[in-house]
Amino acid sequence: MTRYHGFKVLIVDDNPNNLFSLQSLLNSQMDLEILQADSGKKAIELALSISNIDLIILDVQMPEMDGFETASMLKIRKKTRDIPIIFLTAAFKSNEFQQKGYALGAADYLLKPIDDHQLLNKISTYFRLIEKERELNQRLEEQVAQRTAELKQANNYLHSILQTMGEALLILDPEGKIKSVNPAACQMLGYTEKELVSMAIGDVFEEEDQVQAKAFMGIWLEALIRTGAIRDIEARFIAQDNSRVPILFSRTALHNEHKEISDIICIAKNMSGYSRLTNPEAVT
Repeated sequence: MTRYHGFKVLIVDDNPNNLFSLQSLLNSQMDLEILQADSGKKAIELALSISNIDLIILDVQMPEMDGFETASMLKIRKKTRDIPIIFLTAAFKSNEFQQKGYALGAADYLLKPIDDHQLLNKISTYFRLIEKERELNQRLEEQVAQRTAELKQANNYLHSILQTMGEALLILDPEGKIKSVNPAACQMLGYTEKELVSMAIGDVFEEEDQVQAKAFMGIWLEALIRTGAIRDIEARFIAQDNSRVPILFSRTALHNEHKEISDIICIAKNMSGYSRLTNPEAVT
């Protein structure tokens, strides 16, 4: 007996003898769960109420709602539209019915009287494909979970470094607006993170250095595009209490998938040992 434990097959036929014969055949050769429906309406109700039906064996010629109508109803519903369907029909209408069945998305088409060996082979083929798909999905989920865990660990590590580094870190958008800062930047400038994020980089430069800050949109940005980084520019920050902080200012550009600058990482090293100078003329 071929074991497909956990697989579910829905057999749909208005003839109870056919239902009994198909179920007996499958039970004798395969270890799986078999559901029965004696009408198209009952088949739709079962398919919508029961989870994870793997295959539907559907008789074409049934009263009230035939197999084609049943398949059409199943295909328009999200829960059931991807369930493979094997149509069964009498041989004397095979060509006409096959064309219509495949047009409705039939996975396969078998003629009555059923060739037992052929039917079992078809079902085994579909189940092996489903098993392969599930294995691939499982491996993919495991890889995604592993990658997610690695990224989370790396992000936590990076966050820890950024939060504890001595230099001020400011992340800007391409227009020079501050998007994010670390605690050292807040300490150096005397602003809260919320206050700094609402500002532009030029707002924290001393007035005489704002020419450079405003040039950020021009010369600096062009240089970042060419080289990806600008390092050790001498400048002075003006803190919230109006004190001046001499700094070495470096910038590095980050690019998106279109090779456009998405963020600019700015690092400012305090050249006065984090002591704010209240006398601007004392700074040389």
